[in-house]
Amino acid sequence: MTSDEPSSVGTIGTCGVLRIRMTLKMTVKTRRDFDPAIFLSTIGDGRQIVSFRKKQIIFAQGDATDAVFVIQKGKVKLSAKSKAGKEATLGILSDEDFVGEDCLAGQPLRTASASAMTDCDLLRIEKKAMMLSLHREQTLSDLFVAYLLARNIQYQEDLIDQHCNSSENRLARILLLLAKKNTPDSVVPKLDQTTLAQMVGTTRSRISFFMNRFRSLGLIDYSDGRRGLQIHGSLLSLHAGKDALTLTHN
Repeated sequence: MTSDEPSSVGTIGTCGVLRIRMTLKMTVKTRRDFDPAIFLSTIGDGRQIVSFRKKQIIFAQGDATDAVFVIQKGKVKLSAKSKAGKEATLGILSDEDFVGEDCLAGQPLRTASASAMTDCDLLRIEKKAMMLSLHREQTLSDLFVAYLLARNIQYQEDLIDQHCNSSENRLARILLLLAKKNTPDSVVPKLDQTTLAQMVGTTRSRISFFMNRFRSLGLIDYSDGRRGLQIHGSLLSLHAGKDALTLTHN
C-alpha cells in the first residue's frame, strides 16, 4: 500500500460524508414540508373525497385505471368475475387501505371490481398526481412500498392457508383478518355467507355449519344484527394454538 492510498480513501470518505449530510438535510426538509399521512387523508391537487353508499360500485372490472383510492372510513370488497360468469371475492379492505393501486403498474383496465360493503368515504387520487408524488416524496414512496410488501405477504399467507389448512381454520383466519386481529372483541359488518364461502373456498352450507359452531363455542356473536358480527378474542387464542385446525370443544 502506497502513502497516497490513505489520502485517496480519506477524500472518498469526506465526499461520502458530505453527500450523506446533504441527503439528510434534504430528507429533513422533505419530512418537514411533506407528511404522507396528511397527503393520504386530505383533499388537494388531484385529490378529492368521494362517498359511496352500502353496495354501491366504486369501480368495475374492465373500467379504465385512472385513479387510486385510500379508504378513510368503511369497508370495501374486491371481487372478480370469470368469462364464464363465476364470481370470486378477492378480499375485504378497510380504513387506510389502498384500493385500485394496480393503476400505478401500467395496467390499463381494472382486473377486479370494488364495491362498498358499508357506507364509505374514500380519498380519490388521480393516477398522475399519485405517480408524481411517489417520484418526488421519499416518505410517501417508502410508505407505499411497505404497504405493498405487507399486502404481498398476506397474499402468500392466503395461498398457504388455502392449500394447507382446513375450511374451518381458513374461515377463522378470515374473520380475524376482518377484525384486524388487534382487539379482543371486534365488531365487523355482518357478511353474507355466500361471500364468506367464496373467500374460504368452500360451500355456503359448510360456512353456515362453521359459523353456528363458532357461535356455540362463544367465539363469535351475531345475535344483534344491527351491531354486525362480533369476534371475540377467544377465536384468536384458539386459532393461534397448535390445535387450531380442529377447533374442538372441550
